Amino acid sequence: MNDLNYPEVGASATGELPDGYNHVRHRVRIGYGRAVLEVAGAALLGWRMHRLAGVRIDADADEAAPGVAVHCAIGVGPLRAGAPNRALRSETGPDRYGFTYGTRDGHLACGEETFAVEMGPDKAVWFTVTAFSRPVVWWARLAGPLLPLAQRAFARRCGRVLAEIAADAG
Repeated sequence: MNDLNYPEVGASATGELPDGYNHVRHRVRIGYGRAVLEVAGAALLGWRMHRLAGVRIDADADEAAPGVAVHCAIGVGPLRAGAPNRALRSETGPDRYGFTYGTRDGHLACGEETFAVEMGPDKAVWFTVTAFSRPVVWWARLAGPLLPLAQRAFARRCGRVLAEIAADAG
């Protein structure tokens, strides 16, 4: 299980992101109330958010949980980029659902992402992505600032997807 390709395991869950990486912090309100939280939490933990955001998911479990290997792929045909990850932790309520996964050997980058939905005292439900990464393969390094831009765009896309899912629950 120690096939992660970076040493700062768990840093995205603490919010203290390590130096030497690109950082992503994205937060968006996706709705209000317990029903929104639970529907969004299930979509997040069950890979539905990723799939609806355009990511092909092949995981060895139906839900994110510590130790679960998950292979993400984005793109089409020969332009599909694969991304092996491993879930490091997960949370299942009562007011927060989420998981962290880290990159494994064979990923074009190294680092991790934490995805979470949480309900505040005012019953607002927020989606957050906290991530750090840097490219490890030569062609990804050549892309320069395009990879961090793509990661931020993906975080925004995930927020929109969860908001759409949550709208059905609200």
